[in-house]
Amino acid sequence: MTYIAGESLELTKLHLNAQVQEKMNRRNCWICKMCRAVSKRPPSNLTLEEVLQWAQSFEKLMATKYGPVVYAAYLKMEHSDENIKFWMACETYKKIASRWSRTSRAKKLYKIYIQPESPREINIDSSTRETIIKNIREPTPTCFEEAQKIVYMHMERDSYPRFLKSEMYQKLLKTIQPNHNS
Repeated sequence: MTYIAGESLELTKLHLNAQVQEKMNRRNCWICKMCRAVSKRPPSNLTLEEVLQWAQSFEKLMATKYGPVVYAAYLKMEHSDENIKFWMACETYKKIASRWSRTSRAKKLYKIYIQPESPREINIDSSTRETIIKNIREPTPTCFEEAQKIVYMHMERDSYPRFLKSEMYQKLLKTIQPNHNS
């Protein structure tokens, strides 16, 4: 009985630590800070033109300075930010010149996003997953390219339309309008 109580106590401690960690992550996360900042007052150099471009296409949203950051903040609020995090991580990964660093980062990306039942597993087909497993043995800058395309397509088709209809985007549009009264 002591064993069960001890195990239960240990699990409770782990659960509480996870809750504290989650609160700390929300407080310190740059995406969360951006989200809070946008909801109160958008960055002074964010223009109405840029925000309106986001509605033209997903590609334009992702090509602007603040688009990916605000979109990531929205996805985090929706508890579905693994796709944008993976996409951004791949963009960074492609720029790694050092073979050693690339190998290390490829393994990390696999462990976090690709490995079945990983913490932030992305939705990709098994053949893409198998290709990545082969590719990370000798990783190149493009070894995650197919998965990145799939994730991009998921975001474009699923969450991007919801983002444009979201309260967050609508409030941002109203806040940044030139005739908006504070």
